[in-house]
Amino acid sequence: MYNNSFFKKILLVATVFVLFSCDKDYNEVGGDIIGGNNFDLASTTYSVLGYNLKTGPIQSNNLDVNPLGIYNNPVFGETTANFNTQLALSSFVTSIGARPYVESVVLTVPYYIDETKTKTNANGSHVYVLDSIYGPQIAKMKLSVYESGYSMVNPGPITGYQEQTFFTDQNDLFDTKKEPTVLNDSDDDSQNNEFFFDSSEDVVDVKDSLTGVKTTKYIAPAMNLNLNKAYFKTKILDAISSGKLASNEAFRNHFKGLYFKVEKSGSSAGNLAMLNFKAGKITITYNQDLASTTGGAPTREKKTIVLNMSGNTVSLLKNDYTVSGSAYNSLPSVGDNVAGDERLYLKGGQGSVSVLELFDKKDIKGYDSNGNLTSGPNGVPDELDDLRNPGKGKKVLVNEANLVFHIDASAMTGADEPQRVYLYDFKNNRPIIDYSDPTSNVSFPKKSKVVFGGLLKLDATTKRGSTYKIRITNQIRNLINNKDSTNVKLGLVVTENIANTVSSKLKTANSFISQAPKASVMNPLGTVLYSGKSTVPDEKRLKLEIYFTKPN
Repeated sequence: MYNNSFFKKILLVATVFVLFSCDKDYNEVGGDIIGGNNFDLASTTYSVLGYNLKTGPIQSNNLDVNPLGIYNNPVFGETTANFNTQLALSSFVTSIGARPYVESVVLTVPYYIDETKTKTNANGSHVYVLDSIYGPQIAKMKLSVYESGYSMVNPGPITGYQEQTFFTDQNDLFDTKKEPTVLNDSDDDSQNNEFFFDSSEDVVDVKDSLTGVKTTKYIAPAMNLNLNKAYFKTKILDAISSGKLASNEAFRNHFKGLYFKVEKSGSSAGNLAMLNFKAGKITITYNQDLASTTGGAPTREKKTIVLNMSGNTVSLLKNDYTVSGSAYNSLPSVGDNVAGDERLYLKGGQGSVSVLELFDKKDIKGYDSNGNLTSGPNGVPDELDDLRNPGKGKKVLVNEANLVFHIDASAMTGADEPQRVYLYDFKNNRPIIDYSDPTSNVSFPKKSKVVFGGLLKLDATTKRGSTYKIRITNQIRNLINNKDSTNVKLGLVVTENIANTVSSKLKTANSFISQAPKASVMNPLGTVLYSGKSTVPDEKRLKLEIYFTKPN
């Protein structure tokens, strides 16, 4: 038996040593910057002006993940999310045996699963909890899947080797050109008129049509749809001999893809799921005669053709802002960029961006190159000027700088809250310095860059979201220490993928905004935050918080 008291003493000594070392390093850094020990620790808050910009229709092709379903948000109205995708052959097929017979055609798109909440029963079965499902837990919808009639051209001479651009509001382009449904009409309504995102584990009894052997398969929750066998016999198997499955280019000219369309079913409000369609596929299982090499009777053989949901895709969104008396509906396209808006409305998809300007705009004085006070404005906010010029021969050491956004809890009652927001350089549409945060989360990639922040913080009592905190320490240090650096406007959006910093184009740009982060287009949710306007209660008001070492 180990002596616990002994180890406690060792731990205490080690802790004191570490703290002493850290304190020593900290004081040495402070000494280097301001000289000796002539400094104090202080914290100050500074003004932040914020206002809203609606994006209107925005580029939505080839997203990492895509929404499908109907979501009713009490703040932002109702969104209906449809989807169109090309298909690709997993392997090329140039020949087929005699008497081909289609045994099954199954479309599969996996759901995102919360692995931390998955339970395994004693008999080996599982109880799953789905991730990224918004709205009522079980809400039935009408799901239709059609052969797409619109050709999404790959980069080449026709497009000038540029990616085709599609936008969120182009649903009619695909809906009016859709071909017949590919769903199996003989099945019950569970996969079309009464479809919902089912978290149940699929237990499938399979009987081999050749051997008669029965097996049971346990399959994780997914969208599993039985497609029309006769349709795929004609469209796919019968096209092999004409070379239409010999290459993906030939195949995509023959079969342009799939169009997924959702509609309300009865009185159900519907719900919406984020789906990784790129992991989806269609598996065609068929039997054919394989000719005997010895001149005897042919052998019946089982084969499969897999069509992957890869290639060009587009997320198609219909927004009805009038549902539920949406407050968002009455917002102007451009908010008050002079005095600021009281609330910041962040909305993903075809939504809105909030613009932030740090420090009070008052500029009635300046400093010369030697740090001496001069009269008259110099184009730099006085609050920032004072931080840059604390006194001759002295500098301010910023230990930490944060923006803390408070959620308007009353406005967000009954609404799903985005798990993360993303702050970026709005002027240049790129990450700020603090985004270069190496922290990662392998299990939950969405929660990487935890030091940079932007993650939803829950209230301990209500278990609802209370704040988002974003660290901008290096951004502020750079503004103070490099006097030539520009105090750029910052953009704030909801995000579905913190690792994706690419931008998407607005269909109609204006003098205020021409693009927005692509990861925001992926996210169907929205949130309402208090801004930094003086009319907002002080305890909820957005401020720039700076903790620094201040020279005496």
